[in-house]
Amino acid sequence: MKTILITGASSGIGRATAELFLQSGWRVGALARRSEPLEALAGEYENAVPLQADVTDPEAMQKAVARFVSKVGRLDALFNNAGMFGPSGPIDEISLDDWDAVVNVNLRGMFIAARLAFAQMRAQSPQGGRIINNGSISAHAPREGSVCYTTTKHAITGLTKTLSLDGRPFDIACGQIDIGNAESEMVASLKARNPEMATMDVAHAATSVLHMAEMPLSANVLFMTVMATNMPYVGRG
Repeated sequence: MKTILITGASSGIGRATAELFLQSGWRVGALARRSEPLEALAGEYENAVPLQADVTDPEAMQKAVARFVSKVGRLDALFNNAGMFGPSGPIDEISLDDWDAVVNVNLRGMFIAARLAFAQMRAQSPQGGRIINNGSISAHAPREGSVCYTTTKHAITGLTKTLSLDGRPFDIACGQIDIGNAESEMVASLKARNPEMATMDVAHAATSVLHMAEMPLSANVLFMTVMATNMPYVGRG
């Protein structure tokens, strides 16, 4: 039975992805700050392992990864998903505290999770595994007032490319999924301000992650974009 660690698994894309992997026969380490949704997931699926941790806390993350591996034996995949949008506005209206908060979760937190997963995949026998980073359409084309979120998601693209290269000697594949307007809590708050926003069911993001994860390590989806068809990502104004 294959194993995956999913960060930000308590809601939105992370929760939908955790449920789909569980239904597909994977053992899932569901990691998030809030324990209640994780315990509820574990109560519904026997192959779910609840892991309460903050992705920005390296000690808590190390303990969580160690606990999951000790329980399931190895780590086949990481869905590096936890993130936040942060405040919306032009850069001179964004406080440094708000900037630091978004960078701490979206960049530092994803670095910590990837670092721990990479180390485990490199050390285990047989060696190898797959890291899937949750990027964003904002990693390519921002929306207005998204300086914190967009900047961090551009950085994740650099992380993905570097891990993909550095993982080759250890049979570690790394890819990135750029999701546009899946109906998560984050997108719901944006749609409340723009009711005409085109969105898609979060299940389509989850099935795309599963497709990436189920490929053999001899093949890799380096970048995938899955988005609401009518969202204004391409075109000319």
